[in-house]
Formats: sequence, structure tokens, C-alpha cells
Amino acid sequence: MDGEGQIEEEVPRVSVLMPTFNQAAFICRALESLLAQTLQGWELLIIDDGATDGTRATIEPFLADDRIRYERLPRNVGLGAALNRGLDRARAPLIAYLPSDDLFYPEHLAALVVHFDDEPAPILAYSGVRHTYNRSATGQIEGHSLQLAQVMHRRTGDRWVERDELVTDDLERMFWARLRDCGSFVGTGRITCEWVDHPDQRHKVLREPLGGINPYRARYGVQGPLRFQTSIGNRIDEVEQYRRFRERPPTPPASDGLKILLVGELAYNAERVLALEERGHTLYGLWMPDPYWFNTVGPVPFGHVEDLPRDDWRAAVRRIAPDIIYALLNWQAVPFVHQILLDNPGIPFVWHFKEGPFICLEKGLWPQLVDLQTRSDGQIYSSPELRDWFATAIPRLRGRSPALVLDGDLPKREWFTDRRAPLLSEVDGQLHTVVPGRPIGLHPWTVGELADVGIHLHFYGDFTQGIWRSWIEKANGVAEGFLHLHPNVDQPRWVEEFSRYDAGWLHLFRSENEGDVRRANWDDLNYPARIATLISAGLPLLQYENAGAIVAAQSLARERDLGLFFGDMGQLRDQLRDEVWMRRLRDSVWRQRHEFTFDHHADRLIAFFRDVIAAKR
Repeated sequence: MDGEGQIEEEVPRVSVLMPTFNQAAFICRALESLLAQTLQGWELLIIDDGATDGTRATIEPFLADDRIRYERLPRNVGLGAALNRGLDRARAPLIAYLPSDDLFYPEHLAALVVHFDDEPAPILAYSGVRHTYNRSATGQIEGHSLQLAQVMHRRTGDRWVERDELVTDDLERMFWARLRDCGSFVGTGRITCEWVDHPDQRHKVLREPLGGINPYRARYGVQGPLRFQTSIGNRIDEVEQYRRFRERPPTPPASDGLKILLVGELAYNAERVLALEERGHTLYGLWMPDPYWFNTVGPVPFGHVEDLPRDDWRAAVRRIAPDIIYALLNWQAVPFVHQILLDNPGIPFVWHFKEGPFICLEKGLWPQLVDLQTRSDGQIYSSPELRDWFATAIPRLRGRSPALVLDGDLPKREWFTDRRAPLLSEVDGQLHTVVPGRPIGLHPWTVGELADVGIHLHFYGDFTQGIWRSWIEKANGVAEGFLHLHPNVDQPRWVEEFSRYDAGWLHLFRSENEGDVRRANWDDLNYPARIATLISAGLPLLQYENAGAIVAAQSLARERDLGLFFGDMGQLRDQLRDEVWMRRLRDSVWRQRHEFTFDHHADRLIAFFRDVIAAKR
């Protein structure tokens, strides 16, 4: 008792932190597992990170236990900030974690806490863990850092990395590394908790290719730009990359400016749409709910686009009265965009489709795609060849107007700087080619053929290299010293980095369509997104000679004098060695490169919108 006769509140042995966001279906199971602990001297701090699924009502019966405290944050702030909120309110000298979708076995806390009575005592103890339904690890799970449910540590003044610093699935970077400076980590060797496997686990939302920055943004409703890097992906710094756009004032609406409602997703080079805003047009966004990592959705990190709520978009549309719906872009957006098409209250509707009709067939989305192609008021095709293919696949499209051809992934002009670097070949006298992204068609033996004729291949992209690890090992086995790996390069450095090379690879394939567009596949019809990346740096495009076939990228390169075409690697070497011809070709690419920016085509696109609006009226 204290001096005034009051009973002192007993300090718990362990403070358990439970971060939760939209896990009402799991949380009761987690709470029951804590109540079943053999060690009862704990307190629980539930930090509800802005859940919208009725979490509070679900846990209400558990709040009668005075060891359990609940706090709901008004909006989602991310795992690090939620945990720091819990650390600030924890009273015990030891901290444990129970995410609301995970599970403790009854002896878990007791098995961990005994290690802090040892001399010398560790700073952190961890248990073994069951994971992925029926697998287990006595310590760290392969390919992952220690998970929250495994860990108990002494309370220190250290704090978790928060969302405004970095978003990552790597808990080592978020916190454990800071504790390592304070003492040792010890394992119990006993499996006493479960990292429950389900599709909405945070690391799955984060990790490419099924997760990524756009699934994360959509799931947690993130406002503003992110610094983002998963344990397997490329680093993305939207804060710096888009600062120039985000911090400039909005463009005043033009007297004849359009109100454009973007529907679906923006894919690569999403900031291109600012070329429309910079011309005095007003942009709104209505985004698909479940994007892949490359399906850019809002809130867009570069600003100047007002988002509409999906759950009440009709009322928002009545309020803003858009002049046109600009729906786009890849197959993942088809179901959402199709629903908007069906519910469209009569606004002129343009459908811009890129990749790809064959996936829509495979995924059962063909009926929706046919609707979008035939019922929209205007269609935009990413290549002339894709337009012609659709005319054979959907005969009703023949001769329809208005229609436009415009690649959907063109970048913003700001990335096309003039900072060219000296050619590597002028320094060492050897031939150097580059592939940014997947080396599609460049089989390991193809890399060996390049090495045999003295051509180096430089392969960019940390994330892609992780997926292509076996390919890298095989290629190195037949082309030692000729395959070079480089980290990912963001848009601001495209020119200075890639201009060092003699030429750049598109997808490498032998066409089998024999000039019949009905026999074309996606390789034949596609403009790979890397075309603009390479052309920004003045690089000629490398492709097999597919004479007599319909190949969109080859037709483009031939018509515009942008590429090299070869039948074997000896022919390619001879062309690359022809200094006069290569200088002329590089000059041709450099002169035309700004035509591969979205800005160059923005006025043409607006004119197309006006034609659609006029035809609709």
C-alpha cells in the first residue's frame, strides 16, 4: 500500500502488443490463445490501426478482463507506428507480440520469459514457430526475419521504423537490428507459436509479385508517397522521385479544359497522366480494388488527381460531372472497368487496353473484354497490330470510329534528360548490350552464343534477378565474364545509366505467324514497356530478323529507323562493330526519343477525347 492507503497496481511481467487491421475473423482465436497461457502475469495492448471490419464489436466480450486494453487509431498509420504506440503504453519490463491473425500455444510466454532470468541475460529470446499450414522452424523461417509472434525482448528506448521512413516486410530492418546492438538473441528451440498462413498476411501484401507497393497502398489506404523495399524487391523512393510534381502548385483549369475521370489502373510510368493536368484538364481517379504490384492505383504519389470513393462513386460522379471516362489499362482492370461500363450514367467512355487479350481468354475475362471493346464510345489500341488483331477477333469492330493507337506505358518527358555517359565500348573496345527487366528470349545458351562472339550482356533489376536466379547460374556457366548484374535503375537515371551501352534488348523471339495476324501471339502484338526506357538513352533496339511476319515492335523499329535486326549472333556482332552505321543509328534514335514520351501525344489524346464527346452527343 502507498502512503495514502491505496493498493499499488501490480506491474505485469510481460506486455503483449497486438497490432490489428481488418482481422476480425482471426482476432478471437488469437485472444483465446493468450488467455490460455500458463504464464498469467501479462497485459495486452490491442492497437486497432483504423480497422473498418467491426473489430471493436468482435472483441467487446474480451475487454471485461482488466488485463486487456484497447485503443483504436483514427486512421491506418502502419505497423511500425502502431507498435510504437503500444511500446509507449506498455508497463512491463518485457515485450512480446501477438499479431491478431497469429496464435500462441499455452506454454509460449512461459518458455520465453525464463531466459531473462539467465546470467548474462539476453536482450531478446525467440521461439520456434509453425508456419505455412504444416511446416515448422525451430528458429528463423527460411527467407524471412524473425516474426513478431516468436519474439520477446527487454523494453528499451528503441522504436520501430515507421511508414514515413520505410515500408518493408523485413522486421530485422524495422527493429531487430537495433536490439542486436544491446545484447544477445537466444532461441528456445521449442515450437510454441504459429505464424498463420492466409492470403492477407502483411508480408504477402508487401512482397512482389503477388504483393507490392500498389497492393499495399490499396489495402491500407495509404495517402502520399512511400519509401518502399521488400526483402526481395527493388527499392522505390516515391518521395524523391515525384517531389517535383507533388510540390508544384496545381495547374489552373483551362477555359476549355476537360474533366477526365481515370478508371481502372495506370500501370507503369503512371505520372504520365500529369501531362493532361499540365494542359489545364482536371483529373479524377476511380481505382480497381485489387491491383498487382505493377497496377498503379491511387492515391497517386505524384498528386494532382482527386480520388473518388468506390462505394459511392455514382454520387461523386454526379457532383463532379466529368466530361469523359478514360478507362485503362491491363487485363487485371477488366472486371472493375467492365462494371463501371455497365453502370455508366451516360458519360462518354473511352477504353484504352494494352496487355493482353490472350490472358483475358485464359482467365475467363473474354466476354467482359468484348463488351468493353464494342460498347465503349472510343477505343485506344497500344499498337496498330493489336488493333488489326481485334478486328479479326471481334468483327463488329471493323471500321468503327473513333479509335486511336497509343502505347499505354509511355513515360513522362522529365525523365528524358540529356546526361549521356561515354560508351563502355569506347573505353574497353568490347561490345556491351543491356536488358532492363526480364531477359525474355535470352536463354542461357543464347547468352553463351553472345559470349562466343564477344558481346557482353548487362542485366538490370534486383527483383527480377531474384526470380531468374537459376537462369543466371546457367548463363554464367556458359558465358563466364560476359554476364553482368546491376541493381534496378529508376526513371531519373535512365539516360545516364543506359546510354553507356551499344544497344538494348527487346523480347527476343522467332515469330511463327507467317504474316497472318490471326496467328499472332502476344509477343507479335506487344510494344514492350522497355522500348521507351531504351530509347530515352538513345539505344538502338535489338531483335531477331522476322521477315515476312507481323511483329509490332519490329515494324515500329523499321519504320522509325530505331533497331538492329539479325539472324545469328555473328551478324549482330558485325553490325555492332560497324562504327559509322552504329553512330548514324544512335543519332536517329536520339533525334526521335521525345516522340516516345506521353507528353508528345497528350494533345492528340485530348483531341480524340473531344471527338468521342462530340460523337456521343
